[in-house]
Amino acid sequence: MPSPQPSSALRSPRLWIGTGIIVAVVSTLFALLYVGGNVNPKGNLRDLPVALVNNDRGAGTGDKHVNIGDQVVSGIKKAAADNDSIDWQVLSQAEADERLGQGKLYGALVVPRDFTATVSGLTAPQQKNPAAPTLKVLTNQAAGSFGSSMASQATQKAAHGASAQLGKELLGRASEQKTPLAPAAQLMLTDPVTVQVADGHPLDTHSAMGLSAFYYALVLLVSGMLAANVIHSQVDTALGYLHSDFGPFRQRNPLRHTSRVRTLAVNSILMLGLSVVMGSLVELATVGVLGMDASHLGLLWLYSVGTIAVVGLSALALLAVFGTPGMLLSTIVFVAMAVPSSGATVPLEALPGFFRALAEFEPLRQLTGGLRSILYFGAQGDAGLTRAWASMGIALVVSLLFGFGMTRLYDRKGLHRVPRPAESTPSADATPEPASA
Repeated sequence: MPSPQPSSALRSPRLWIGTGIIVAVVSTLFALLYVGGNVNPKGNLRDLPVALVNNDRGAGTGDKHVNIGDQVVSGIKKAAADNDSIDWQVLSQAEADERLGQGKLYGALVVPRDFTATVSGLTAPQQKNPAAPTLKVLTNQAAGSFGSSMASQATQKAAHGASAQLGKELLGRASEQKTPLAPAAQLMLTDPVTVQVADGHPLDTHSAMGLSAFYYALVLLVSGMLAANVIHSQVDTALGYLHSDFGPFRQRNPLRHTSRVRTLAVNSILMLGLSVVMGSLVELATVGVLGMDASHLGLLWLYSVGTIAVVGLSALALLAVFGTPGMLLSTIVFVAMAVPSSGATVPLEALPGFFRALAEFEPLRQLTGGLRSILYFGAQGDAGLTRAWASMGIALVVSLLFGFGMTRLYDRKGLHRVPRPAESTPSADATPEPASA
């Protein structure tokens, strides 16, 4: 017979083993997911999209037309032939600007229009103070500050490599001239190109350097998940399935037997109504109080409310179907697997293959993409907003079908949360009492 003392529970191997297994799995899973996705971004880097733009018009030297910009572009492509970390895309200026403005490029290397003419002037004897040729590196923090930094490093390295190669050719050309160049001019030719870094898609100051979309999405995700847990427990308390402790006081409502389907419906209606309140307050706090840079405020409000509602309904479905373990499943799905696969801090191109696969359906990646479109890219559908709305719609339909389908199955099989009391029936061998005189 179990001991009546509460401390005797500590002597139960089942309590220690069961609880230990759960916390061991959770801590290990979080460690593997959080650290595993970010521990080696350079080693995992594959196909980071960066543009090569050649605006060089070329120049005539003797009887032929020369375009050194073409040589620079082809040299960079050739040097990167055996390295798949960067996806060098040869684009026009208009194409590069469009893709930078949609978050589809992390940066660009631009050859200016007068590049050939400026380079040719370096070896002209009559030029006493020749202008230094330039290559422009464009960054794109709106696509992700970490990815933009990686692209900037790659483009600057490529630009300096092109400058060194060009310097060798210019020094060889200068040595063939009858009039030797001054020592200062020869020194300049060893690394003739100046690399300029500029923002290819400027952001306002209150955008967290391109991370405000991620943090805002994370707030919406956590708000929806936590609201589902609160609503689930509050409804169960109101129906008498749980008690509420307020300090030393305990409240217990009379038990009202309710079907699982009806309970989930009540939870869902509360979630839909309260998501309007939460979405409004999140936008008011971030934009109105903190001054976060944002346009399309009406669309941002609708997106905020919709996100919290869909996440909350999904979490409620897990709680209704799995019970207490549903809370743990929500944490794993919406936090443990979502954050490292979001592509918000470390770009998807720098994540291991497992996390890239998670990013195809994990919610935070889709939500961040939609918010980037609203906050940074003029709410363009191609910048991630269309994918975000579609993902939300699919998640909503799947969650409702799963939640109400499974709870309906439980109800039909009589798997009630608390067994209903059996109706009292008269005994078959009971003898009726005689009527009183």
